[in-house]
Amino acid sequence: MPLPRPRLRPLLAVLAAASVLGLAPLPAQARPAQDENRLQRRLAELVGRADGPPGVIAVLRYGSHREVLHAGVAEVGSARPPQPTDHMRIASAAKAFSGAVALGLVDSGLLGLDDTLAERLPALPAAWGSVTLRQLLNHTSGLPDYSAAPEFRAIIQADPHHRFDSRCLLDFVAGQDLEFAPGSRYAYSNSDNIAVALMAEAATGRRYEDLLRTEVYRPLGLTGTTLPQGYRLPRPYLHGYAVQPPDAPEDVSTLFGASGAWASGGIVSTPDDLGRFMGAYAGGRLIAPAVRRQQLTFVDGASEPAGPGRNEAGLAIFRYTTRCGVVYGHTGNTAGYTQLAVGTPDGSRSLAFSVTSQVNQSGTPDLLAELRSVQEDFVCALLND
Repeated sequence: MPLPRPRLRPLLAVLAAASVLGLAPLPAQARPAQDENRLQRRLAELVGRADGPPGVIAVLRYGSHREVLHAGVAEVGSARPPQPTDHMRIASAAKAFSGAVALGLVDSGLLGLDDTLAERLPALPAAWGSVTLRQLLNHTSGLPDYSAAPEFRAIIQADPHHRFDSRCLLDFVAGQDLEFAPGSRYAYSNSDNIAVALMAEAATGRRYEDLLRTEVYRPLGLTGTTLPQGYRLPRPYLHGYAVQPPDAPEDVSTLFGASGAWASGGIVSTPDDLGRFMGAYAGGRLIAPAVRRQQLTFVDGASEPAGPGRNEAGLAIFRYTTRCGVVYGHTGNTAGYTQLAVGTPDGSRSLAFSVTSQVNQSGTPDLLAELRSVQEDFVCALLND
């Protein structure tokens, strides 16, 4: 049965479609050569580091105008540069997609931000029952992280292509209590967005994958975005690498399947699609203003990995306050890939910034600091042109 929609949502869908079709206003002027050269140089320096990624691509959208900068290669041993239509794993940037689904259901009246796990998912541990959808979306739930569970990690280590039942991932931590009182503090947990997707399914009687297609992909014209279960990637794709100098980069693009990440990080997309989605999502085009006001209520907390500038967590979206201004979006990292996708608050501009190695604070802190600096320069270019 189709989801009921308030009268406002078709208008929002039309606005989103207008952006997708290139009808949005404010096309940017051509970038001065010296500015473009500086941004290109920063990408080249990032790839040129001994611990740097083999490839990087940045897709900037200004209304109907698109600018693409890249450095390195899409696949080691080839001369092919990264392209906006190459597929890639978007890692935890997928959490913004689960947020889009959930907030759309809130907008439609099928979910409430204060709905609890006990109400919507009574089969989950009773000790988790008071956790609300709101707390899941801003990572203040206290749910233990299933991806850190020893049993989960042992399965992955033994068989990286293991096909998990994505809807049972929380079983790995079902014997654990909450790590803190819900709402009392921020702690990033992959379990949160698994629970968000399960709540969406319980509220609609529809599979999460179908909700993504009807509520996100189709309205925004995302033709290169999917949530697979297996480990293969559609071609062409950006190859992702484990970089551990002095060893040669190791291709880990298909090392892991997506079923063990599902709604917390399993989506495969393209730089083009990811930027298009985040522009609409950051600009509030998929939800009514009342729900958006709730979404943009922030607490202190960084995405994983941290994005540029100061990081604060809203409902499945982060506010990045840079030296040049504010953007909304999400980051992500997984084996072979690190992502940043942001949009301006009015949704007219977006940036998708993708590198082909995993960069985070625990494994590569120096590289992460450099990456965040480069990302901030690109955010400034997005905001200032």
